[in-house]
Amino acid sequence: MIRVLAQFWRLLKLCISGKGGKLGIVLYLLVLALELASIPVTLKMIEWSKAFYDALQQMNGEEALRQVGVFVILVLLATLFSVGGTFASRKLEIRWRRSLTDALTDRWLKDGKYVGIERRRHDGKDAAIDNPDQRIAEDCRFFLAGPGAGHGSEIGLIALSIDLISKVVAIFSYMAVLWELSSYALPVNVSGLSFELPRYLVWAAILFVLVSSGLTHWLGHPLKRLYSEQQRREADYRFSLVRVRENAEAIALGGGEAAERRDLDNRFGGIVDNFQRLIVQELKLLTFNFPYQYTVLRIPTFIALPIFFAGAVTFGGLMQLASAFSQVVVTLSWFIFSYRRLADLVAASSRLDGFLDVVEGPEAPSAELSRTPSPDGGLGVTGLTLSTPQGRPLLHVGDLAVAPGEAVWLSGASGLGKTTLIKTIAGTWPHASGAIRNMSGESLYLPQQSYFPPGPILDIVAYPRVPESIGLAERKAAINAVGLGACLDFKDGSALSGGEAQRLALARLLLLKPDWAFLDEATSALDVTAETELLALVRRELPETALVIVAHRQPAGLDALRTVLLDAAPTPRADTLLPA
Repeated sequence: MIRVLAQFWRLLKLCISGKGGKLGIVLYLLVLALELASIPVTLKMIEWSKAFYDALQQMNGEEALRQVGVFVILVLLATLFSVGGTFASRKLEIRWRRSLTDALTDRWLKDGKYVGIERRRHDGKDAAIDNPDQRIAEDCRFFLAGPGAGHGSEIGLIALSIDLISKVVAIFSYMAVLWELSSYALPVNVSGLSFELPRYLVWAAILFVLVSSGLTHWLGHPLKRLYSEQQRREADYRFSLVRVRENAEAIALGGGEAAERRDLDNRFGGIVDNFQRLIVQELKLLTFNFPYQYTVLRIPTFIALPIFFAGAVTFGGLMQLASAFSQVVVTLSWFIFSYRRLADLVAASSRLDGFLDVVEGPEAPSAELSRTPSPDGGLGVTGLTLSTPQGRPLLHVGDLAVAPGEAVWLSGASGLGKTTLIKTIAGTWPHASGAIRNMSGESLYLPQQSYFPPGPILDIVAYPRVPESIGLAERKAAINAVGLGACLDFKDGSALSGGEAQRLALARLLLLKPDWAFLDEATSALDVTAETELLALVRRELPETALVIVAHRQPAGLDALRTVLLDAAPTPRADTLLPA
């Protein structure tokens, strides 16, 4: 319980600390006030029960009609408080969800944490870190508002906490009324032992709820684990569907429909299997909860019958006693009625808490790889050896230095680890030993298949900058310079061929003018003539930019190119200087 409350508080602090989060406290208090305002209405309803049913017993039509009017007023007040509370609650939900989502997204993207999470997951070192997108998008909504937000789901922390606080406040009022009304002492005769049980309705209500709460927890405690697992499997299935959609053409060309269908069927089968277990567990809980909820408003009348048959109360008094008893039992039964919702909420909070542990925790540094700023602004590595995630040696680079403005071709056999070397320099591959002296200035990395965000070509070419930060004429000029003038009106980068995509990436390089550019097979889809023209254009437009190129063939079009031949030998081969 303490662990769960700590999770709630940790997440709630993020909601409050965000933009507009403190105003959310005002909204929360407003919702709570409206909820508490309904308690006097309920108390009046208890009084109304006696007055109305006494009027019926006495055949007093005028009084009965007046009580109908009182009933209408009470219903209108209850509706006003409920509608106002719902509106304020929904405004609060979206405000705090925005704060929580912003906080999680910031931590996920900060310092490349999202890269480390995916790397460790793919390396098999932290399989528990699954679907960050689902945790940010879905679990934030689950935590604050529940899966059916906006449709009266009443599952999230806001609704449940307000409901709990109002129930705690209300129980004192309802218990006071029941205590006052149940002055009758019940005579008890057990095995010849006779005694009177004073205010037996109060003790009956408490005992009834305690026993029922214990049974509810015994039957329902596995639900938290099953709900959490169901959320994970649903997210995995959605991700697989998106992967098929985004790779539709490649799958079609490879005839992979059957293989993808098998994968989707397996993932959906996992959903079904866990759901079957969830059904069984929910059925066990429902077997007890349903008759409890169905009879909880009737049992009070049965328990109060001895008072009525003893002539201690009128029929209206009996109904008032039953109403007060029902309010006490229903209020004390909050845990029982909310158990499934609580299990869902705790599952979401546990997932968010685990996600926060990862994104707020320090990235485990490589004990064998050191990074220091370069004294001359260039790139340098000393005694650098790359390894696989399992620790197997991959590539020994040894010592390497690249000066600002220089052009270097990293050559070597396919699969040797040249791309891994670029990733190590960029800081996204930690499995290495040695020392790196980080270059100064801005860097741009162009892989073989560049990432293009959604949007038109004229916006994509400026990525990652805001498109409007670069003049439209400049963007058009860069696109025309790389031979993509016919694609200026394209609305989506996915419409480009492989060669066109690489041209667009080079246009981005011309626009951003970085101090360092790392080209990893960035011209592999171009013929030699096009590659020569484009690399010559890059060098002409960016004479001060250092170019570090990974390619299977010698890049052409550069004035001077130093070749570094890499292999798996303990020491690298000597550098050679080649003409363009």
